[in-house]
Amino acid sequence: MPTALDNLRVLDFSRVLAGPFATMLLADLGAVVTKVERPGTGDDTRSWGPPHDEHGQATYFQAANRNKDAIVLDLSDPRDRAEARRLALAADVVVENFRPGLMTEFGLGEEQLRPGNPGLIYCSITGFGRGAGARLPGYDLLVQALGGLMSITGDPAGEPQKVGVAVIDVFAGLFAATGILAALHHRTRTGEGQRIDVDLLSSLLAALVNQASSYTSAGVVPARMGNQHPSIAPYELLPCADGDLVLAVGNDRQFAGLCRVLGAPGLADDERFATNAARVGNRACLRAELVRLLADRRVAAWVEELTARRVPAGQVNDIAGAFALATELGLAPTVELPRTGGGTVTLPRNPINLSVTPPVYRSAPPDLPERARTSGTRHRGSRR
Repeated sequence: MPTALDNLRVLDFSRVLAGPFATMLLADLGAVVTKVERPGTGDDTRSWGPPHDEHGQATYFQAANRNKDAIVLDLSDPRDRAEARRLALAADVVVENFRPGLMTEFGLGEEQLRPGNPGLIYCSITGFGRGAGARLPGYDLLVQALGGLMSITGDPAGEPQKVGVAVIDVFAGLFAATGILAALHHRTRTGEGQRIDVDLLSSLLAALVNQASSYTSAGVVPARMGNQHPSIAPYELLPCADGDLVLAVGNDRQFAGLCRVLGAPGLADDERFATNAARVGNRACLRAELVRLLADRRVAAWVEELTARRVPAGQVNDIAGAFALATELGLAPTVELPRTGGGTVTLPRNPINLSVTPPVYRSAPPDLPERARTSGTRHRGSRR
């Protein structure tokens, strides 16, 4: 099967999540990714458990490392640095997320590799850039706090909350992969490689989208609103007889449909609720009306009737329920990958559906190879 990134060689020095997630996306699209790991411990996330799968591998590591080879190199060892340099000079793409300046200390900086590999795409991922923030540690929780995301997440009467997954690393990984693909397109036209810099803080600020533009364009500093939306109503969780109903009413037609299902069509004509702007301005009164009308029926009954009327509604699933829903809808949310030595691991699939060069799933996340001195190289995880 042809792949979008056939024969693209990626040397991945990154660890934890943002960089490995970016390179996994490239590997899914056909790139040959070699993951460089430290002797003994490898990627930090190899020890981030529980949970572990039945073979003892940390599931956190599995989340961002399928379809890759692994090689163990000690970059403090001159012979290993020479091997790393040899691999980098033969690569199309190098990805790293060390503290700024460390790759240069190893002789593996972009400016040191460029003369020997003019077409190289060199992607550096940092927490806060290579300038004044270079010394700050780039951990997702810290960036969520410093970058404002926690200030808009959680109950307004409670403490700031982090999002339940390391979304900043995921954002940065997506931006990094996008930048790499753009640089590859430029190289195809010109033969010229380039450097890509992605930092977690800038990735978050860009991903704040409407919450960011409310500040940059209108001078409004957003605050925590729980599950409500600053610009749309009703767009929240509402209690029913046996649990919470999710309503995501995005326009007046949907609101009119909601009111008809609730047996209160007159609400749609009430001047307090007739337009989205009016509903936002009177959200407390609107919520009180909806809570009263929803109270006597079960969530599932409301969801069925509202969905039939094309009113966006649902219930809060746990992770198992979310995968079950995707399966029920025919979205095939998982893939099963072969492990070295037998057995398989099941992981979420890549959501990009390409009609001619779809993602490929060659191998499970690699085990950490033994470090061995054989002709100046180190053992690799086998490509399956």
